[in-house]
Amino acid sequence: MTAPGSLFTEMLLLLAGAVIAAPIFKRLGLGTVLGYLAVGVIIGPVFQRITDTEEVLHVAEYGVVFLLFVIGLELKPSRLWQMRGDVFGLGPVQVLLTGLALAALAFETGMATWQGSLIVGFGLALSSTAFALQLLNDAGDINSRYGQRSFSVLLFQDLAIVPLLALITVLAPGTEEQAATPFVDFAVAIAAIGAMIIAGKYLLNPMFQIIARTGAREVMIAAALLVVLGSAAAMQMVGLSMAMGAFLAGVMLAESSYRHELEADIEPFRGLLLALFFVAVGLSLELEVIVDHILFIIPAVIVFMAVKAFIVYGLCRLWGSSHNDAIQIAFLLPQGGEFAFVLFTTATAAGLLSSSTASLLIAIVTLSMALTPLGAALAKRLMHGEAREELDEDFAGAGADVLMIGFSRFGQIASQMLLAGGSAVTVIDDSADRIRQAANFGFRIYFGDGTRRDVLVSSGIEKAKIVVVATQKKETTSRIVELIQSEFPNVRLFARSYDRIHSLWLREKGVEYELRETLESGLLFGAKTLEALGMSEARAEEILQDIRRRDEERLQIQAVEGISAGRDKLFNSPVKPEPLIKPKRISVQEDVADEVEAGLSLGKW
Repeated sequence: MTAPGSLFTEMLLLLAGAVIAAPIFKRLGLGTVLGYLAVGVIIGPVFQRITDTEEVLHVAEYGVVFLLFVIGLELKPSRLWQMRGDVFGLGPVQVLLTGLALAALAFETGMATWQGSLIVGFGLALSSTAFALQLLNDAGDINSRYGQRSFSVLLFQDLAIVPLLALITVLAPGTEEQAATPFVDFAVAIAAIGAMIIAGKYLLNPMFQIIARTGAREVMIAAALLVVLGSAAAMQMVGLSMAMGAFLAGVMLAESSYRHELEADIEPFRGLLLALFFVAVGLSLELEVIVDHILFIIPAVIVFMAVKAFIVYGLCRLWGSSHNDAIQIAFLLPQGGEFAFVLFTTATAAGLLSSSTASLLIAIVTLSMALTPLGAALAKRLMHGEAREELDEDFAGAGADVLMIGFSRFGQIASQMLLAGGSAVTVIDDSADRIRQAANFGFRIYFGDGTRRDVLVSSGIEKAKIVVVATQKKETTSRIVELIQSEFPNVRLFARSYDRIHSLWLREKGVEYELRETLESGLLFGAKTLEALGMSEARAEEILQDIRRRDEERLQIQAVEGISAGRDKLFNSPVKPEPLIKPKRISVQEDVADEVEAGLSLGKW
């Protein structure tokens, strides 16, 4: 299994290279993507440790699939509809103008016939979804205005792969049956998209509700993988890209209560496979082809990227983008994409391109990918000093003012105050039944385990102003508080306390505010009882405030001197008159008194 050249050895090399390169390149400010590319080049073309790059690339392409699923999870259908002007306006115009311009250049340089040049031009007009979105994620700009516009263009480019593959058949027709195939394929693709939307709306949510009730996290992960890979396979069968199928599945689940849990479950697979994809691109770089045709490839890459960036910049300005946004989009999307490999390979098989030309084009695309991180860094030097406008968060929950963990009775009451005050609240809870019931009343609540860091990140903890831990169990609350303080030390924490000992522990941990779950209800209950006995409301309120003050003073004393301190702050009423003869058997009053005393010393209230 560990023999040189075995799959196990190759995976060890890839993992070791990624682990070493990513921190180094990140520290140098070059980004992890360039680090993964460098690892691939060193392991593959330079030292020839891995030669079968096709197999690695095939597996790594699933990283793009998972990436599009996660992006889909963050786009509600209503939000996607708002982006239609960019998706079906800017996107088609960019592909058409860039494709025709690059096709003309390809024809003038004699790379291919006019038919082949069209495929070259439109193939190079497509950008790399994986590279662009990874760079946006690294910069935290996926939700910015320029990030959303970039994503809209990339989304249309993914859709454009179907008509472009059909164009190859039209330009190189065989039989009449083959010539008619593109129209049939297009109709089948539209039908498949419709079927995916219907299935996502009526099948996926009920399925996850059933699975959530089992409480088996591994089954939830298996279900998430099944949805992603199944939707990807379904779209591939009808000629669409796997990434498009995964994206549609994500959009259908964007308003689901299980969105954050699914995102957290998929994230490790997405990150690892996407890193492997970038390494595989480096592995596939043909250094021999580049060296042999260096005088053609270098100028070709520069001209191709410059023309594409110029057109993208002009169109973005025409569509209303600021100079800064247009510059960033132009330098984010000038590279060739992974779908260009598919187009050029298919065109070669159809006789529109020679194999040598296809190899040159693949080298040009790969080199343009490698230069993209540097181009994105260069864009910042060309930006003006104006502030870049950001999009308001429109995702289902992420970015709310308050992140509430736990939605039992305590959390439900607290959320009413917050919502009445106009604050946005994102709630996560791990009870499927509670989520279903709360969703019926219009609460924005999601399925997720608050003791998991990845779930907290997906739920928007890094954007929340205050995190409220309102879970029922003392142990669970303590675990969440320790996790948040360890991983997110700058977060403001408000916590539901179980008893006095727990309150003291939370204060020792530095929680900004804690409240015992029964304190205020007990005080109010006592005040109302006094009023029922004939006391005025003002006097009852005065006593309530006094008890609250005494309780706080006692807590402060106990924090210094121990749980048994501060008893002078308590009101007590011993049994009077005392009996003349002490009973042999402990009385009920003494039994109760002992229990109260034990409760006080143990900090139960």
